[in-house]
Amino acid sequence: MKTHQIIRQAVIGMAAVLTTSAAFAQAAPETKVLPRAPQSRALMQTKPSPAATASGKIGSADVTVNYSSPAVKGRTIFGGLEPYDKVWRAGANEATTVEFSKPVLVEGKALPAGKYSFFVIPTAAKQWTVIFNKEPNQWGAYKYDQKLDALRVMVTPREASTLTERLVYEVTPKGLVLRWENMEVPVTVSSKAS
Repeated sequence: MKTHQIIRQAVIGMAAVLTTSAAFAQAAPETKVLPRAPQSRALMQTKPSPAATASGKIGSADVTVNYSSPAVKGRTIFGGLEPYDKVWRAGANEATTVEFSKPVLVEGKALPAGKYSFFVIPTAAKQWTVIFNKEPNQWGAYKYDQKLDALRVMVTPREASTLTERLVYEVTPKGLVLRWENMEVPVTVSSKAS
């Protein structure tokens, strides 16, 4: 008899718990489950222009390009999103940087070993300006200072055979190549003669 009462009380108690839980679940606001050990907000969200690196050797020099890689997303890039005749950070977010482990020649002009911010001035004409600036830690080109330029050279962009959706850099034995949308921008780099 006592066992029946205990079972009956247990069943009534469980029914009450289930009824209360169901009522609470219906009334409770929807919540999002956070990860167990939350990371910073920046790590939890996907960047629209993810960080990327291109590296390689040009002669005896190690070369590293750090940049953020924006997407075309159906936009006109050069002469549109990136206006002609204006300094462009050659990527997204922080200014793109190029680092050379040894002195090099860029388009035949001497550039000491070091880390530089890398800017481009696109034009509607056949030649674009490529800039190596002595201040590598910049956000975009907002505080770009021409007085800090280590080197400016002229390059000839070319139309690409296929669309490049995400901006990409390549280090080749002959130099650097920037590709985005329907353009390729080659920059000739060689080891500086000792």
